Amino acid sequence: MSDETQRSTISEHDKAVLARIFNPEAPYPQDDDEIENDSTTSAVSQLIENVNVHEEEAIALEIGAVKEAENGNLSVAIEMLGRAIDLAPSRASGYNNRAQALRLKGDTKGAMEDLNMAIDFCSGGETGVCQAHVQRGMLRRLAGDDKGALDDFQKAANLGNDFARQMTVMLNPYAAMCNQMLYEVIGKLISGDE
Repeated sequence: MSDETQRSTISEHDKAVLARIFNPEAPYPQDDDEIENDSTTSAVSQLIENVNVHEEEAIALEIGAVKEAENGNLSVAIEMLGRAIDLAPSRASGYNNRAQALRLKGDTKGAMEDLNMAIDFCSGGETGVCQAHVQRGMLRRLAGDDKGALDDFQKAANLGNDFARQMTVMLNPYAAMCNQMLYEVIGKLISGDE
């Protein structure tokens, strides 16, 4: 969904609800005309606009950071991604991208912290959350935590990631046992044993 579409989906009623949240002491508007003219509602509209501007700035910083990382400037990329996260802390992609840069720099602990943030505090439907589960699953697998890796891969698979589906099958203990038995049977057939 584009930012323009998101902006247009906020109704006047939604703005009034947000206004009540941000300014609970203000009197309740009596009708729709009063809602539209309410200064608190316009303040909320301004706040929403500012959030969208911050997200746009964060996305631009992320794009620049990815280019820096591709050029080998990991420290610059990590710093830019930190600024992007400061601007839009609920966007999973900022944490996910910084985790990737931190991992490339050898900071597995920092990468894991960012992936945990992306998963725990960001919107669940976002593609970045799915990618964070895949990336955290890989880090857990490298650390020998196959159970934790399987859990992350299952969550990413449920969000539609094909690689995670493959990893879920590969790490599933029942599938591994079946594959092992099948491998043994085929080996015996090839060698002529019963």
